[in-house]
Amino acid sequence: MKKMEEEKKGISPLQGALEKTQEVAQGALEKTQEVAQGALEKTQEVAQDAIEKTGEMLKKEYGKKRTQEALRILMVLAASFIMAMNLKSFVRMGGLIPGGFNGLTRLIQQVFIRFLGFEPPFSLINFALNVVPIIIGFKFIGKRFTAYSCLMIVVSGLLTDLLPAYVLTTDVLLVAVFGGLINGLSISICLFAGASSGGVDFISIFLSERFGIDAWNYILAGNIVVLGFAGYLFGWDKALYSIIFQFASTQVLNTLYKRYQKQTLLIITDKPDEVYEKIREMTNHDATLIKGVGCYQNRECNILYSVIGRDQVRKILNLVRKIDPKAFTNVIRTESLSGLFYKKPND
Repeated sequence: MKKMEEEKKGISPLQGALEKTQEVAQGALEKTQEVAQGALEKTQEVAQDAIEKTGEMLKKEYGKKRTQEALRILMVLAASFIMAMNLKSFVRMGGLIPGGFNGLTRLIQQVFIRFLGFEPPFSLINFALNVVPIIIGFKFIGKRFTAYSCLMIVVSGLLTDLLPAYVLTTDVLLVAVFGGLINGLSISICLFAGASSGGVDFISIFLSERFGIDAWNYILAGNIVVLGFAGYLFGWDKALYSIIFQFASTQVLNTLYKRYQKQTLLIITDKPDEVYEKIREMTNHDATLIKGVGCYQNRECNILYSVIGRDQVRKILNLVRKIDPKAFTNVIRTESLSGLFYKKPND
């Protein structure tokens, strides 16, 4: 009996300790569940907030993209209208053959009028001539770029057939000069919108991107050949005026649209690393550091050699002046390139 009582006394403290342990474990479990629940709720809040912010960012980005696309379409439509009015009010008025596929279209129309007695629609001939360049565009240049170019070709062709002509001057020289300027302006607007007016523009962009050459002057030479046939058939005076028209147009293009023109920078600076970082950041082009000796002061100097787009030169020169006001920069026109050179792709 005494032994059983002693055993009960030993079990009682052990049972109490076990119950206490269970209570502590239960409390810890409840606390852990509370902490886990709080962490889960906090995670859900953070995730929800992140989703909402991401949605807002995507909405803003989508809105920005839609605005850019709308502006792009408006620029293409404006270029189409300007080109069509130029063809009706200047080119037809002066009896000119403007070169390119528009000029070839006009030449075909003139041949039909002279030898067959009727004038086929401008748009029909122009669409047919642009089939091969459009295929080149889709394959080698960019699908969206080519799609917007098709919009330009279609709208400008239809407007050329539909819009009335307005006689601004009967002086053929004025028609050639100002018609060429307006033609270059319309093509430049189209190119700034990320499109082309079709025909030789596709070919020129293909040559510029594939071979790294400024092709507009080569296109001018090709246009002169076309104009030679026009002069042989319809008289050399209008053909020569047409050359003036095309020359004026090409000069406007070279002045306004500089994407495919390259220039070489030779920058003598005491802060080559900082200047290089800005060149890399702003243009995505590399540079080469050359160690030299300034002959006048007979001290070492750093020369950065880099080739960038002509449209980027002004921005880089301003940055170089901010980084190193004492820097000396020589800008050299680059005729052609061979090797790796970053080209921003057309979409």
